Amino acid sequence: MTTPPRPTAELSADEARRIALRAQGFLGAPDRRAGVRGVLRHLGAVQLDTISVLARSHELIPYARLGSVGRQTVEDAYWTPGADGAPHAFEYWSHAACILPVEEWPHFAFRRRAYRARPHWYHDLPDGAYDQVIKQLRAEGPLTATELGGAKNGGEWWDWSGAKVAVERALMYGEVVCTERRGWKRVYDLAERAIPDDLLHDELDDTECLRRLVRLAGQSLGVGTRADIADYHRLKGEQVDAVITDSGLVPVVVEGWSKPAWADPAALETVPRGRHRTTLLSPFDSLIWERARTERIFGFTHRLEAYVPKPKRVHGYFAMPVLAGGRLVGRVDPARQGRTLIARQVSLEGRKAVRAVAEALIEAASWVGCTDVRVERLDPEELREPLSAELARGLA
Repeated sequence: MTTPPRPTAELSADEARRIALRAQGFLGAPDRRAGVRGVLRHLGAVQLDTISVLARSHELIPYARLGSVGRQTVEDAYWTPGADGAPHAFEYWSHAACILPVEEWPHFAFRRRAYRARPHWYHDLPDGAYDQVIKQLRAEGPLTATELGGAKNGGEWWDWSGAKVAVERALMYGEVVCTERRGWKRVYDLAERAIPDDLLHDELDDTECLRRLVRLAGQSLGVGTRADIADYHRLKGEQVDAVITDSGLVPVVVEGWSKPAWADPAALETVPRGRHRTTLLSPFDSLIWERARTERIFGFTHRLEAYVPKPKRVHGYFAMPVLAGGRLVGRVDPARQGRTLIARQVSLEGRKAVRAVAEALIEAASWVGCTDVRVERLDPEELREPLSAELARGLA
């Protein structure tokens, strides 16, 4: 790891926290005119995930920032082309499987080249399957894997069919692009047809691609360590080191951070002020998706327990942190039953969190069409009466 240049500023832990909140869209008035597409471009990547409790994670991300934007409005904003027929977004591998602004297509050329340069995953590609998928998409596309001949061989999980292996490899290579999700299935089309001509190229070298993604990560984080910045688009530490001094980010020192940090210079120009959002956060929200950063900034330890055996779960299957006043003040593990939002477990960080958690539950219930909220388990249990009172007042 290279030695960073002399820091240009010293930030208190509170300043760093507020800069991070503003950079992620949680401090100050939301840009409703830019809407969901504005959120996507501001964040640079919105993670997808199969789990759907209140809603899928890519719906929860703009909801957390904008409030009760319609769920179909969210989908349309991502996937419906503009008046000129050009898409606004595409799906590719970034932090994980993510929705990305279409203008960033050229900057993932480094990753497409890397995938082409080595064997992909553990799936064997049957002879002729790749060419057949490309031929079928050219003639019939856009298509799902099912429409291409079936996604599975009949087994569970990763027992992919030859067509699925082929189209996923074509996706990694950039010959095919995912243009939307339909019933959670990827819809594939030829990149030559789906990506605007002026963006459809791999002309940028790896250094230029990495410089852009490091800069974008720094802007989206506001301030972060080398590891934070690398994690945003899942870059290697040495890739960050190679370009960070030429990325436009500036070195800073943050109180209490043991590692050097880098900041978006624009984030240092004005004091981060404004109204804080109160909301439930998806565990896959980019504000908190890196656990070490979440602990460092918020003093809050969070773990997704969906894949933890039920008897060993502490906070619940899909515990969603509650953001209020720029702090993480509790957790809610939600479910739905008819018109009732069920909080299967609520964990509160003290009595001061009661009103904020009630507010977050009521807004979330309204967003998904529920008219009532029921709390099952509560920690600490002695706060049940004040929480029930706040819920009753808000739902009245």
